[in-house]
Amino acid sequence: MEKIHDILTRKSEEIFSRIVEIRRHLHANPELSFEEQQTSEYVREILESIGLEVETGFGGFGLVALIKGAHEGPCIGLRADMDALPIQEVNKVSYASKVEGVMHACGHDVHTASLLGTAMLINSLKDKLAGTVKLIFQPGEEKLPGGASLMIKDGVLENPKVDFILGQHVYPEMDAGFFGVCPGPYMASADEVYIRIKGKGGHGAMPHNCIDPILISAQLVTQVQTLVSRLTNPLEPLVMTIGKINSTGGATNVIPDEVLLEGTIRTLNEAVRMNAHASLKVLVEGIAHSSGAQIELDIRKGFPALTNDLELSDQVLNLGKQFGGSDTFTLIPKRMTAEDFAYFSNAIPACFYRMGIRNEQRGIVSGVHTNTFDIEEMALKHSSAMMAFLAISLLKVEE
Repeated sequence: MEKIHDILTRKSEEIFSRIVEIRRHLHANPELSFEEQQTSEYVREILESIGLEVETGFGGFGLVALIKGAHEGPCIGLRADMDALPIQEVNKVSYASKVEGVMHACGHDVHTASLLGTAMLINSLKDKLAGTVKLIFQPGEEKLPGGASLMIKDGVLENPKVDFILGQHVYPEMDAGFFGVCPGPYMASADEVYIRIKGKGGHGAMPHNCIDPILISAQLVTQVQTLVSRLTNPLEPLVMTIGKINSTGGATNVIPDEVLLEGTIRTLNEAVRMNAHASLKVLVEGIAHSSGAQIELDIRKGFPALTNDLELSDQVLNLGKQFGGSDTFTLIPKRMTAEDFAYFSNAIPACFYRMGIRNEQRGIVSGVHTNTFDIEEMALKHSSAMMAFLAISLLKVEE
């Protein structure tokens, strides 16, 4: 009898050209967060073409399809995000974005195409499947409040109840055909910080008659780093970055009335996160009091930290090695970027792993969120088969 590993390897070869075609269509026709109407319809048509019933309306343009096995068992969720970024693509490829100023620069076209390939593979083995696979195609990962949170509110983890969930993401640092996972805390929470400093403008040659918001903003930017280096345990990762400073008015000889600052707070620990919020508030109040300025602080909570379930991640790592070889699936380090899959990881056991897409010989080395981002498309063959193998193995497929 042909083994599951061999069936998936053979079938992934058979559908590879189709998955590349899907990915290229998605890449050429990107849609921004919560605007994925055409993308959602395209995905729905493909799912229905392989005989799956599709339920729409989750978190906007999100959709769900079920693959029910012939045997009773748990329900596993498999998630892909669908939205693109407001970036102008500069790649000179046949499938480059046709939409001015919009680009799949974070690989969500890859995630969606790969999950569609996974659906095709699993659906061909559903007679041996012990459980249910819930395919989750999500809108709005790149924009608050995050499509994952909205889909959860709309009941995506219910009817049937999802027992555990997998997600994957492109990883430009790793060659195509390889995968990585980080058990436990993996990706940071991401909060947005907006600060308005209201001073008193005037002539730059007479600063004693002013309350200088430029000077105050400089003081605040440097003092923020003391919250990281002196008020936080150095063993706990914390990033507090001011990424934007604008003054309203001002010139070489004019002190402006206001300065606006924008930044981010990122951490892997919820207690550290809340302490950072509180400490920043105290710092801002102190600087306002000592300078005579009015300072408005607005901290907008974003995605929580993403924590991979230890047991599930260990299973994924071992199964991944079993499918692709001992060097195919490896451990990777924590990172301070953010991902709204974290909402799933906070709700149920979850594992978010990475798929390599790099090919230095072909010059495919750009990072995500860049206007030259692209992938080695051979990665799609491996990613669809890998996720299918992980899912059916975790559901104890009947050989």
